[in-house]
Amino acid sequence: MTIQPHRLGSICLVLFAAIGSPLPAPAQGLIDQEAVGDLLSRNRQALNDLPAVHYNYYAFGAEHTNSIVARQRLYRHLGDGDVTAGRRRARTVALLNRTTRRQFSVGDTLVVPTRFGLDFRAYSPFPRYYVGGHEKQKLLVLNKDMQGWAAYEYGRLERWGIINTGALETPTPNGRFNVNWKEKKRLSSESPPGEEWWMYWVMNIHDGRGIHLHQYAMPTGGPTSHGCVRLVNSDAKWLYGWTEAWETTADASGSASRQGRLTDPGTMVLVLGEEPTGNPRPFRYKQRYPILRRVHLPAQPCHVPPGSPQQERRSC
Repeated sequence: MTIQPHRLGSICLVLFAAIGSPLPAPAQGLIDQEAVGDLLSRNRQALNDLPAVHYNYYAFGAEHTNSIVARQRLYRHLGDGDVTAGRRRARTVALLNRTTRRQFSVGDTLVVPTRFGLDFRAYSPFPRYYVGGHEKQKLLVLNKDMQGWAAYEYGRLERWGIINTGALETPTPNGRFNVNWKEKKRLSSESPPGEEWWMYWVMNIHDGRGIHLHQYAMPTGGPTSHGCVRLVNSDAKWLYGWTEAWETTADASGSASRQGRLTDPGTMVLVLGEEPTGNPRPFRYKQRYPILRRVHLPAQPCHVPPGSPQQERRSC
């Protein structure tokens, strides 16, 4: 399904000409992990066949001050008159805008793709092909500016999704890492007295500092953790099965006994970029239409400096 470009009202045009960005984001909420998981994993297509996707602005409530009426108008617009189809497509709009459907407020300006129902890699800010990574069987990239991740196999994008990295006061460290040990369920060392913060599908990338990728609640805003990388459940489970942990002479399973000589470092992980202040901004807000910000990857993965003593001791 394709949505034709539409003209913005004069008020919206004045807004973008004046400030060059959309209206302030609504209050922070939580990502609907089940809905997001369905979007990220559906409609698998051949990477070469994915079409280009462009984006338009949509002024939510431009003609109505009632949010319920404005929401129904949005659904009809997205579904070409079919409210049910439009409601489904609004989930894609919400995810791309890093918000939720419930947070759409009168006065907001949303970014809407020109195509729906595609393999979600079509909407990726990460390149579909990473020439520098073509010799790596598996390579995981985490980008803090975009608050997103991408998995590559021999340089081809396999899947991508959203993340929450460490808050500004407890940032996720940058650099080149590897997946060390993995556990399906682990109690967070940051759990306060009397509470248990359980993490699921845990993948450690910095053994000394206890930096993990794992499933947890996902705020619609940006960086929020104590340094770990939060994932929606379906992404965490997929990555847990896709990544390979280290292997040591002391423990063939590569689990919690981290003694002995390292024989296989595990899947390479690159942590790039800087934590955004406030919500991530995946689009450049031009006057006529928004443009998806593209993630630029290093020429070679090994050009990224080591992120921990483990990588410093090994050649890339």
